[in-house]
Amino acid sequence: MSWYRNAVWFVKGLREYTRSGYESASKHFNPADTEVNVAGRSFLVTGANSGIGKATATEIARRGGTVHLVCRNKERAEVAKGEIVTETGNQNIFLHIVDISNPKEIWKFAEKFKNEHKLNVLINNAGCMVNTRELTEDGLEKNFATNTLGTYILTTALLPLLEKEADARVITVSSGGMLVQKLNISDLQSGNGTFDGTMVYAQNKRQQVVVTEQWAKTHRNIHFSVMHPGWADTPAVRSAMPDFYQKMKNTLRTEAQGADTVVWLAISPEATKLPSGLFFQDRQPVPTHLPLASTHSPLEDEEKLMEMLEEFSQKFKSASPGT
Repeated sequence: MSWYRNAVWFVKGLREYTRSGYESASKHFNPADTEVNVAGRSFLVTGANSGIGKATATEIARRGGTVHLVCRNKERAEVAKGEIVTETGNQNIFLHIVDISNPKEIWKFAEKFKNEHKLNVLINNAGCMVNTRELTEDGLEKNFATNTLGTYILTTALLPLLEKEADARVITVSSGGMLVQKLNISDLQSGNGTFDGTMVYAQNKRQQVVVTEQWAKTHRNIHFSVMHPGWADTPAVRSAMPDFYQKMKNTLRTEAQGADTVVWLAISPEATKLPSGLFFQDRQPVPTHLPLASTHSPLEDEEKLMEMLEEFSQKFKSASPGT
């Protein structure tokens, strides 16, 4: 069945996920949807020093929003911040240095942020695809720590802040790669069998979709969404998927095209007219499973995933100073 999923997914990708797919879809966009002044609203973007995160932060800054850039590398982040300020003329750009693969660091950051700032929109964009099995200092597999657990902890830690605001939103940047994976809660840290970084990443991205659907059920005052940016020419794609990049580089989307739906979900009044918890591609909700792909999981597994992530989260919260 996995060969079928992969083949169907790749054909779909060639048609929809490339630059030509974006150009075709964008003919139906309403430009007014994103012609919005968001002055006075506060946005937090993780992984904001390059790629889709930086493109998203730039577009929000251009529209007057206060933007908090959460980045791991201080030097690259300061360069990115300077470029955003210069390009947009918006001085309300703030930098926070946080490693999203480090749960204790996330908890410490979130507690401090809650005491100092307001937040209207959280954009979980930070991610990684590590192709060999690496453990963090906490003994966590690095892809899982960053893509799934880090996203879970940052979001749950900031939910009380988001709950205070009108029109609060959480957007998570996932991947269409998740369509080839069924949720697997038996091996969250990919310790069994042969390690395949691409499939581990796809599993993490499936987990992000499930987590978003679960959050939407329990936090009715916040609009949750998860999205696929398409295949975009970003530094992350070049470094993590060099073979794919070489084959596809002439057809990949620009960073701005990859970020378009993130920006739309973050600022457009049209986005929140749709139900919370949906998976988006090119400003449209799309199915979270390929036809006949057998990737549906039992509700018990989805609820169990949330319990497991909460258990991890609380363990690191109690170990974090100042929480």
